[in-house]
Amino acid sequence: MIIAIDGPAAAGKGTLARRLADELGCAYLDTGSLYRAVAVMVLRAGADPEDAVAAAEAARNLDRSILGSAELRTGEAGAAASKVAAIPEVRAALTDFQRGFATTPPDGATGAILDGRDIGTVICPDADRKLFVTASVEARAERRFKELQERGEAAIYARVLQDMRERDARDAGRSDAPMVQADDAVLIDTSSMTPDEAFAVALEVIKGTD
Repeated sequence: MIIAIDGPAAAGKGTLARRLADELGCAYLDTGSLYRAVAVMVLRAGADPEDAVAAAEAARNLDRSILGSAELRTGEAGAAASKVAAIPEVRAALTDFQRGFATTPPDGATGAILDGRDIGTVICPDADRKLFVTASVEARAERRFKELQERGEAAIYARVLQDMRERDARDAGRSDAPMVQADDAVLIDTSSMTPDEAFAVALEVIKGTD
């Protein structure tokens, strides 16, 4: 089984996807971490995340050893990831990796769960189940603000909210694989949901019959 979970930043899709993977015995891939890794590589090199040549080079030579690095979870990495993700050459370089993970899950897993922005529309359009997890931009900004504070990073809510709006606009407005809800995806709005409530809804959708 292939499960595609898409949606904007801080909607809760990553937490949901990991929990579903544990519940269902599926392999999990946070595709956003791939773009964050590319972004971090570009930043480490002192290049501009909007430099298509530098970003594509990083994507083609992705350093998988940094995929679990805490550096990927910083606000700077997130903002830069949104910029490199808008570059077609970067997306092309990472597409095969994502599709390979979905069709041949590692470690003998019974299926794969991928979360990102274009999983159900581009990477795995034939996924068995598709979810589009979202929330109001204010709710998502509040979650990200608290997350940054808990990590000890200086953050101002108004700035986080503005960054979130700009990131949404980039993700939805890019010409290559924009973030949109797939026609056959089930919408889950987590604005007023607890993680447990979102999990229950998602699990019901996944276990439902066609």
